[in-house]
Amino acid sequence: MVKIATINILYKLEEWEQRRTLLVDGLKGQQADLIALQEVKLPEDTSAFLASELNMPYVYLVPFQSSSYKKTNSIGIAILSRYPFIIQGMVDLQSQGRRMQYVQVEVDGQPLVLCNGHYYWYPGSHQERVKQIELLLNWKNTLPVDMPIVAVGDFNGTPETSAIMLMKQHFTSAYYAYHNQEPEYTCPTLLARRDWKKVLSQAVLDLIFNQTLKPWRGTLDYIFINEKLRVINCFLILNQPALGDPTLYPSDHFGIAAELQYNHPLHPHKVQIQSL
Repeated sequence: MVKIATINILYKLEEWEQRRTLLVDGLKGQQADLIALQEVKLPEDTSAFLASELNMPYVYLVPFQSSSYKKTNSIGIAILSRYPFIIQGMVDLQSQGRRMQYVQVEVDGQPLVLCNGHYYWYPGSHQERVKQIELLLNWKNTLPVDMPIVAVGDFNGTPETSAIMLMKQHFTSAYYAYHNQEPEYTCPTLLARRDWKKVLSQAVLDLIFNQTLKPWRGTLDYIFINEKLRVINCFLILNQPALGDPTLYPSDHFGIAAELQYNHPLHPHKVQIQSL
């Protein structure tokens, strides 16, 4: 069995010392084999702190490229692992400076590929996000057909949007497979309402994109698996506030964890991928 977790840790460093304690405590309790992070703050590299605190010796950090999108030149994505990386690489997602990263590891002698991404930001469906998913699928098609694959991250799309519907044509959502529905929401937590500026900013976004002042929330974060894996358990993590402070959460997103099992034993050397 292999346990995977994913969480957008929020690039903003306000209250980082308080939030990082919640992140570490929550992730320590999970004892995941691999953890995917989005919105790693650069150049500070918040992933390095978490890896050290969690005693996860293998870290693959991928910075985003500079772009006109407001924060991509100061963030990245990272994969933390208890297993060494046999292969690691990335795919240019060709919009907003974003990249997808992937690693191959062996868990109990079995091969596994994990890819992690933080996809195009825009409320609702958008063709640029669809194009990014198509790039992911093109990369997937270069892998050996027997390779177990897990694709995780902040997809910035709710379940009914075009990009997520496309993903579900090629992958299974682990949460949906276990619960027969997606989470009610994974974003935002009440961390986004800790002061009036954040409340006002969110209200403006809701008014522009959703034509309502009712606060928006939705599911943006997923763990997808291919047919070589099955779900033993899947659940939200990092979804509780600090004791005594009901709006202080580890992040503005909840995380997701999944316990997965291989459908059939594989020989790792027969399904090894090539770095792109």
